[in-house]
Amino acid sequence: MDASERRTAAPVLVIGTGGAGLRAAIELAERGVGVLAVGKRARADAHTTLAAGGINAALATMDPEDDWRQHAADTLQEGYLLADPRTVRIVTEGAARGIADLERYGMPFAREADGRISQRFFGAHTWRRTAFSGDYTGLEIQRTLVRRAERLGVPILDTVHITRLLVRDGTVFGAYGFDLNDGTRHVIHADAVILATGGHTRIWRHTSSRRDENTGDSFRLAVLAGARIRDPELVQFHPSGLVEPEDAAGTLVSEAARGEGGKLLNALGERFMARYDPERMELSTRDRVALAAYTEIKQGRGTPHGGVWLDVSHLPRETIMTRLPRVHRTLLDLQMLDITTDPIEVAPTAHYSMGGVWVRPEDHGTGVHGLYAIGEAASGLHGANRLGGNSLIELLVFGRIAGEAAAAYSAGLRAQRRCPDALAEARREVDGLLACDGPENVRLLQRAVRDIMTEHCGVVRDEAGLRAGLAGLDAVEDRVGALGIHPDNAGYQDLAHAFDLKSTMLAARATLEAALERRETRGCHNRSDHPGLDPAFQVNLVWSGPGKVEREPVPPIPEQIALLMRHVSSEGKLVE
Repeated sequence: MDASERRTAAPVLVIGTGGAGLRAAIELAERGVGVLAVGKRARADAHTTLAAGGINAALATMDPEDDWRQHAADTLQEGYLLADPRTVRIVTEGAARGIADLERYGMPFAREADGRISQRFFGAHTWRRTAFSGDYTGLEIQRTLVRRAERLGVPILDTVHITRLLVRDGTVFGAYGFDLNDGTRHVIHADAVILATGGHTRIWRHTSSRRDENTGDSFRLAVLAGARIRDPELVQFHPSGLVEPEDAAGTLVSEAARGEGGKLLNALGERFMARYDPERMELSTRDRVALAAYTEIKQGRGTPHGGVWLDVSHLPRETIMTRLPRVHRTLLDLQMLDITTDPIEVAPTAHYSMGGVWVRPEDHGTGVHGLYAIGEAASGLHGANRLGGNSLIELLVFGRIAGEAAAAYSAGLRAQRRCPDALAEARREVDGLLACDGPENVRLLQRAVRDIMTEHCGVVRDEAGLRAGLAGLDAVEDRVGALGIHPDNAGYQDLAHAFDLKSTMLAARATLEAALERRETRGCHNRSDHPGLDPAFQVNLVWSGPGKVEREPVPPIPEQIALLMRHVSSEGKLVE
């Protein structure tokens, strides 16, 4: 160890300072348990802030008939029977408490005139159960959690990139990382570690995630620690992401644009949804609209930049300015485009990881002693398609539960055994990358992986394409040894990008191999060579390393929930 390595210790380390990580840290602090939260992005700008639409809980403030059982039934139905019913029950039954926690912290929910929390319809929900705060729900939740964490005195380091979890004999004892600004190494000893490091949607070219987030960090950290990944192939593609400018490709155009009467047109000017869902047209479900747009582009009827047109210019200007102000402002900022007069070029964009780290339903433990995973980093709730509004409530419910579990685990430890070899290996990995002085550029290799995933593992997949994707990934891996890493006066971003690339490549391999194994079409996963739903694949696919994919049965759905399951029309409902 040298002077540039800083040692810290805390009973519990939380990696990730978005909604899930902060909720876990708050639970620990409220219990009087020492906690340290670290993140690689400013706490006020976590990915959670981008969630616009709302947060689900069967509060029955608007529809007295609603309860958690119907919420559970809707979630399982929408997940194409791949969600874990035990996880679904814990979230839906605990949702009201999650909302109450936010209220206690000062969250400004939209309310009815009599003070009730207002709730609105989202697609595939039987009742109105989505609470919201304008179209900035995620931002308000993040602000609320940051304020609460700061009030409790939770120490937050949000310029630290964690490169490895420290593990001995299947038990975690901390983490290793470096400061993004000055390169200071951090050795953090902890009894328990909670992974809240997001999903892996940044490994596609068009994604609603921003640069350097959702690069699959959770996959790599977990797998190297001895944990496993469940259903990495199940990724939700949102129908309308921007295609220009390149550094903002994938930025979402809210589905409110279609909800207000926007039309989807191909390069020939045809309103193409008439071919795919003539009844619902642009108000069809997210997966169907995304598939339709993808098909138009693939068959040569796409726009110059490989998209389709979303046109709201026929709507009254007043409607656009009052109902779509965020969309209007975003397009002016990014493209100097006035949507009151011109159409928007959009394409399907990778939006949400339904799969993630394998966890137990009751406490989100990973099977590695002392290691937990929550939020988009985890799996179990969403199955093959996420019900709109469920992601935010998941953060709160399992943030609380994992915090509680980690506190109990730490309190029950008689002693913690560390491993100098694990620390030395983590140190060597960073040293090795810093010594790299080859001709390859890390950003170009990241782009190469994103191109491979977009071309071979996007909205529609087939065996030949997936095998070509794996071959392409092998070729990129051969080039990684020739990387050049050059930290400069601006900080250690180059080193961070190299670790992002390592995560991206592992997540891409897991996704391609699981997509190859799932020889059926189910929810978000479309196999053109296996177009039907196959009951033999009503299983979770668990990936534990290259070439290691196992099938795991999904537990049975309790009869009281199964009786409530049915197809729910999305007509007249928001689906974001």
